Amino acid sequence: MQSISLRRGLIIVVLLVTATALGIGFTINVVSQVSQYQSSMLKRVSSYAKIIAGNARESVALNDNSEESQRLNSLANSPFVQHVHIYRVDPNSGELSFFSSYNKEGLAPIPAKFSKIEYLSEPRINDQYMEVAEPILLDDSVVGYVYLRGSNDEVRLFMWRAIAIAIAVFVITILVCWLATLKLRHRVIQPLEHIVDIASQVARDKNYTLRIPESRLDEFNDLGQSLNIMLERVQHQISRQQRAEKEASQLNLELEQQVTQRTKALRESNKELLATLEQLHQYQGQLVESEKMASLGDMVAGVAHEVNTPIGLSVTASTLLQDKLAVMQEKFQQKRISTNEFARFLDDCDENLSIIYRNLNRAAELVTSFKQVAVDQSSEIDRTIEIHSFMRDVLTSVKPRRLDVEKFPIHVHCAEGLSVITKPGPLNQILINLIVNSMVHGFDGRSSGTIDISFELIDDDLEITYRDDGNGVPFDIRKKIFDPFVTTKRGAGGSGLGLHLVYNLVTQVLGGNIHFFSEQQHGVEFIVRFPVSVVQSVKSIETIDD
Repeated sequence: MQSISLRRGLIIVVLLVTATALGIGFTINVVSQVSQYQSSMLKRVSSYAKIIAGNARESVALNDNSEESQRLNSLANSPFVQHVHIYRVDPNSGELSFFSSYNKEGLAPIPAKFSKIEYLSEPRINDQYMEVAEPILLDDSVVGYVYLRGSNDEVRLFMWRAIAIAIAVFVITILVCWLATLKLRHRVIQPLEHIVDIASQVARDKNYTLRIPESRLDEFNDLGQSLNIMLERVQHQISRQQRAEKEASQLNLELEQQVTQRTKALRESNKELLATLEQLHQYQGQLVESEKMASLGDMVAGVAHEVNTPIGLSVTASTLLQDKLAVMQEKFQQKRISTNEFARFLDDCDENLSIIYRNLNRAAELVTSFKQVAVDQSSEIDRTIEIHSFMRDVLTSVKPRRLDVEKFPIHVHCAEGLSVITKPGPLNQILINLIVNSMVHGFDGRSSGTIDISFELIDDDLEITYRDDGNGVPFDIRKKIFDPFVTTKRGAGGSGLGLHLVYNLVTQVLGGNIHFFSEQQHGVEFIVRFPVSVVQSVKSIETIDD
């Protein structure tokens, strides 16, 4: 940024402010004076017109223009009047006619102003002349009009005279102000230069023992005292700093020795910490594998429970059929079988065989379903899955661990025929862990609840929205819900690895992301989104209730 000296700046500022103020003041004064003079000239024009109108009253009424022409010639003594027209109003038609006129010597006549009579009822002024039209009244009736044009030279002469006076006063005032500013500058700049010289010496030589002398101006005297106090404090601070530097150098030597000792100790501690951290990673992996094995154990227990029921019914039906067959064999040997007994025996055989077939078929379906889920859990290979069929297998595998199906239903919403290529194993574990989390934590202490699972294709991603209306997650653990070993069931069977496993499967195995929302007593919502390959287009939304 370009700098400017205080000497030149002070003169420029004072002269600029003075010139601006004088210019504005003189401009307003000249404009005001010229405006007032113009007003007085307009009144003068109007007065001339009224006098002429009064003198021409009888001549116009008698239609004697010779006498009026002689009277108008007397206006030659007035340098102000340039042109005068007198118009007569015809008593019959009311039209205006030219009656008499006066033109100043050396000026050409001007045309009649019949059309401007009404406009000139008030005096008008322009750059060249002033003009006005005054009615000639006789017994309160208009018998004619007087048009008068006067010279504007006096107004212009007055304006230039006023401007010349203003310029002369302006120049004199600026000159006086400049001389006064020079005197003031000398009184202000001299003590300021002393302060600048001392400050330069201090900055150049770093000699803080210098002091600023007193000044005749109170402001500079106060500034000098303040700078002297600052210099004294700086000198004192430098002395203290020098002493502190000596002490600091001594402390640095001691600290270097301590740092060397501490570094050796830290190296040994780091080795121990690295060994401990590696051991913790091993324990964490073992705990995650334990969680997977526990999930697989629950599934095996579910298989046993679900398969035992149809097999038990089949055993019971086959035993009953065997007993009835033994009775029929005995009667057959004794030749005591009647037609009705044989018919009832055949009906019983058909009914029991139907029971055996249905239950064995049910057991086969369960085994197939559990086998597929077990294969999916142990596999991370991409394959095609149909969402409806996949969710039926998942719900079947989790059914033995479910609460009351009627009080805690699970609703699945997805498009009909939706098939994608992804890793079914990680997806199966994600859904099972979320459902089990709702059963263990969300519906704890509740008599009813609902789980909603929605599937939606967005571009090349599959978005799963999982919601329940359970207890929600406490505020103090929401931010660390996916951290390992975070649980509200500590000491009651909870490991705190379920949602941590879900997070790892979503982000690391499926390459997606998961978001979590919850409010106390208003349930939870998990939004899982990961890339998939679409096998076929979807048709409509279908709901699976379980």
